[in-house]
Amino acid sequence: MRSEFAEPVKYFLQVGENEVPMNELIGKNIQLAFTGQINCIICGKKTKTSFGQGFCYNCLQTAPEASETIMRPELSKAHLGIARDMEWAREHDLIDHYVYLAVSGELKVGVTRHHQVPTRWIDQGATDAIILACTPNRHISGVIEVFLKNYFSDKTNWRSMLQNKTNLTINLQEEKVNAYQLLPAELKQYLYSDNRIWHLSYPVTSFPDKINSVTFDKSPVISGILNGIKGQYLIFSDGRVLNLRKHNGYFLNISNLD
Repeated sequence: MRSEFAEPVKYFLQVGENEVPMNELIGKNIQLAFTGQINCIICGKKTKTSFGQGFCYNCLQTAPEASETIMRPELSKAHLGIARDMEWAREHDLIDHYVYLAVSGELKVGVTRHHQVPTRWIDQGATDAIILACTPNRHISGVIEVFLKNYFSDKTNWRSMLQNKTNLTINLQEEKVNAYQLLPAELKQYLYSDNRIWHLSYPVTSFPDKINSVTFDKSPVISGILNGIKGQYLIFSDGRVLNLRKHNGYFLNISNLD
């Protein structure tokens, strides 16, 4: 699901050759129906099972987009000339990366490519974010993240995020100073001087008290009143939530039942 930074965030779902503006469906009774077809998002081949976030098994093992360095940037060796695909790595690993602090249920540290701001934070459902450091490659940003994981979480609590349980007392500029002071001298050189705090809001009419996660693998047809969208989740009025990112490569039909 593609997003655009706006107040609130705008979402668009690719269905066939068309892109559906999802914000327009909030408050509506909608139906999403899985056709039974899954295609790998890398090679395009049909697959019975989707691995990771939309890969067939072969691409999971070989594609650079599925490399372990995606989840663990400190393992990137592109700066040493080692990668699943060096051409891909030059475009995705050997570029500026940001280490950031974000509030998405709780304060977390993370890494993203420079051109993924603020999309990365939107995908995580973050409400606020600040850039801590800028590094020339993925490996160094990962090293900083690993060091700071001793003091900050590196995971998004998706349940707290969807229930909008946010600690509003967090001062990101102060936390940035604290994080910088924790870094060893050799990593302090990458401090990002801009202290802008990014604020993000989402098109949600109300947040659920209790959450029930649903998938197309168990429920091929999912319908109900759409209360909102946050991160990559659709939030229904009865507390069901659907992670669309988890279903990359699934072929769907979407209908407005009103």
